[in-house]
Amino acid sequence: MRRLPLGIGMRGRVASAACAILLAGGGAADARPSLPALPFSVGEELTFRVRSSRFGTLGTAVMRVDGTEVVRGHETWVLRFDFRGRIGPVVAEDHTRSWLCPRSLMAFRYRKQERTPLGSRREDVEMFPSERRWEGADGTRGSSPTDLPLDELSFLYFLRTLPLADGESHTLERHFDTGRNPVVVRVVGRTRLSVPAGDFAVVELTMQVKDPARGRGRGAVRIHLTDDSRRLPVRIESSAPWLGAVVLSLESQDPPPGRRSP
Repeated sequence: MRRLPLGIGMRGRVASAACAILLAGGGAADARPSLPALPFSVGEELTFRVRSSRFGTLGTAVMRVDGTEVVRGHETWVLRFDFRGRIGPVVAEDHTRSWLCPRSLMAFRYRKQERTPLGSRREDVEMFPSERRWEGADGTRGSSPTDLPLDELSFLYFLRTLPLADGESHTLERHFDTGRNPVVVRVVGRTRLSVPAGDFAVVELTMQVKDPARGRGRGAVRIHLTDDSRRLPVRIESSAPWLGAVVLSLESQDPPPGRRSP
């Protein structure tokens, strides 16, 4: 197992292109004229069917890479996750945003609004990577273990940039909140998987996460990424105490296979 407090073993491809993944602070990276070669780009939109082991089909979720927005002088891409579904008569929603610098793969802002039958939750966080700290709109604040912080949503995109050799394991100190680290990612293997969007050769990962605010403080996510240059998430499996097993299965992708966004 490799313990990777800052870098993640991809120095030859992404980090060397932007000197980004090992860069503290990110200001110099934003001055560079070109972007590193990433498996995702502005305009990518992935639509998922969401099912629960207890309630069946819940609704649809969409992950999208939106256009550029400047945060405190840093150019970022706005990552979006939107889910809306029904559990009997109750509407459930999750609207999450992350402002990710595509040159350095660090997040500067994170927002989440969630409504479930158990109540509502809101997070609104500003991250200050060079100072290794974060502040919440509700007055909470804390330190970060890294100057390359990530959040719940940007972590999913970051995983797509990792080298994924069979049997490989990464121990990452990259969540902006010290108490949510480490995140342990393991490559389970390679197989084929059929989802509504089609049949794909995939790499299967498990991600062990810490969340002191929920359940027993620990959780696991199983992710299937396409075994190609795009590393598309075609199935994401997790669990929730009131939902049981939750599965997101890819229904469609835009741009379609064979065409990349400019």
